[in-house]
Amino acid sequence: MTVSRHVNSPIVGQVYVWRIRLGVWRRNAVNFVDELRKHPLALMGGIVILVYVLAAILAPYITAYDPARGNLRLRLDPPAWHPEGDWAYALGTDAQGRDLLTRIVYGARVSLTVGLLSVGISATVGTILGAITGYFRGRLDDLVSRFADLLLAFPYLIFAIGVMAFLGSGFTNLILALTFKGWVEFFRLVRGETLSEKTQEYVEAARVTGLRHAAIIAREILPNIIQSVFVLSTLRMGHMIIMEASLSFLGLGIPPHIPAWGSMVAAGRDYLLVAWWVSTFPGLAILFLVLSINVFGEGLRDILDPRLKIE
Repeated sequence: MTVSRHVNSPIVGQVYVWRIRLGVWRRNAVNFVDELRKHPLALMGGIVILVYVLAAILAPYITAYDPARGNLRLRLDPPAWHPEGDWAYALGTDAQGRDLLTRIVYGARVSLTVGLLSVGISATVGTILGAITGYFRGRLDDLVSRFADLLLAFPYLIFAIGVMAFLGSGFTNLILALTFKGWVEFFRLVRGETLSEKTQEYVEAARVTGLRHAAIIAREILPNIIQSVFVLSTLRMGHMIIMEASLSFLGLGIPPHIPAWGSMVAAGRDYLLVAWWVSTFPGLAILFLVLSINVFGEGLRDILDPRLKIE
């Protein structure tokens, strides 16, 4: 019996630790929701984002139509509330007879995926470079900082157009074009925060205890600045979605056979006077999603930034 308790004690200890961590996460989640309720616009934005995410995930269950297959007999059918509309195609059809609601729902997958991947890669690269250069300084800091300044000299859309013109259209190339410059904002934020945090007493104490530089950055500095990275990531996601839509509108982003909001707006611009819904509804989908992300990001900044609470 004693041996059994001795063997199982590490497992019991791990279970106990995980129960404590789960309790902390649950408590933090409850506190976050309580804080979010004090920002009704941010809460509304979060709900709208959740609706978009669920629609993208459950797209095959929301609509039974194929987003790439049309019927020319249904070409440019108006929305359901129009006298000539049909509730089988609630938002109407496009020039190829494809259901517009289906293409908008599937287009949410493209926009959200591009936003998450481009922001995730940009945040990872920018955070790593910013933390290393801000902590160690030296020639590497000068080199990366000057390269970042050079990239900032180019307007984002023009720069992305140039990269896409060189690489060609496609999903992978689009992510590369957006992240090639997207890391700069994260780099500047994390570098500035690291320069400030490295002079704090807790970092000096960590050095005195013999903690290695990598451990100081990972365990001491990054946990104190990661909230700012989260806020910036939320705000930059809306920008990345706009960039993807702009490039797709110009024919340089997502290939035409894949439903993307930007290319849908472009496809309907020749029919604005006779079929306004072809461009309008995808444009509204972009508007509501980006607006909700920005509003949620502003509320997230107010909740997570302790300096705003002190003020």
